[in-house]
Amino acid sequence: MTVREALAGASIDAREARLLLAAASGFSAAAVLAYPERELPAQARDRFFRYVERRSQGEPVAYILGRKEFYGLELSVNPAVLIPRPETELLVELALERAFSSVVDLGTGSGAIALALKRARPAARVVAVDASAAALVLAKRNAVALGLAVEFVHGQWLAPLAGERFDLVISNPPYVAEGDPHLAGLAFEPQSALVSGPEGLDALKQVATAAPAHLKSSGWLLLEHGMGQDGAVRVLLERAGLEDVTTWPDLAGIPRVSGGRLK
Repeated sequence: MTVREALAGASIDAREARLLLAAASGFSAAAVLAYPERELPAQARDRFFRYVERRSQGEPVAYILGRKEFYGLELSVNPAVLIPRPETELLVELALERAFSSVVDLGTGSGAIALALKRARPAARVVAVDASAAALVLAKRNAVALGLAVEFVHGQWLAPLAGERFDLVISNPPYVAEGDPHLAGLAFEPQSALVSGPEGLDALKQVATAAPAHLKSSGWLLLEHGMGQDGAVRVLLERAGLEDVTTWPDLAGIPRVSGGRLK
């Protein structure tokens, strides 16, 4: 079977099929495009169609490949963690617009945000917290692979950091409402990293309420949230006593991150 024949027999998105074929065969993505007449070894062919079957059942490509790119970093991912999204890169960009020598990333998952910040600010103290031990195992593995010294802490939000203060608290917490119809398309990802109460605001409220006690003077809290939640999140930030409360849109124009500064 040739590369062309294998791709023609894959009943999934053509771009995804090329990615999976490259992974299954060991060919580069460029070679898959450039040499459609190339013969596939039987083992690569069988592996490719196993990947195709998994994808046709709805499993995300990132989990099949075991990796995902985020802010220029190649990260290992598995079903213990949420797949990093491009829109979350806005959190990193907003953080890097601010001066900080210490930052804590709450609900770190794969470590994506914390590792991106550590690479950009190697002298800063970067702490990453997650309630999932399995997520922390993967995040630590990513840190080692990338050679980035991040402190990983097991616990719920800021609870394990009693008495500590940071220049920046940042989080992409669960913010999908219970029963949201979009959850049907996210069945392979950890629901604990997605769902947070009847309005999707429970985790955002917990972090916003606790963060001021962990911020240094003029420190910032930055929170990712879902479409239509920006008004409610700004109210949470203002009630927590933060100033300069602002919302920023992602590249699609959707209000995606809200933040505020401690006086």
